[in-house]
Amino acid sequence: MPIGRLLIILGLVLIAMGLAITYSDSLSWLRLGRLPGDIRIKRDGFSFYFPLTTCLLISLLLTFIFYLFRK
Repeated sequence: MPIGRLLIILGLVLIAMGLAITYSDSLSWLRLGRLPGDIRIKRDGFSFYFPLTTCLLISLLLTFIFYLFRK
């Protein structure tokens, strides 16, 4: 499979996952973006948010999925 086609498919899958998580109340138990370990700093006139744990979890999930497709 050419790399371009793979990237298009991956992009469509990520868009579908993002829409499902954003607009679905049934997936609210996932709490992605609000996990323990996500960094959130709020001060007067300044806010910083970095979803560290969420990024690690998604990375592990995608690594496992790509590992399964490779075999």
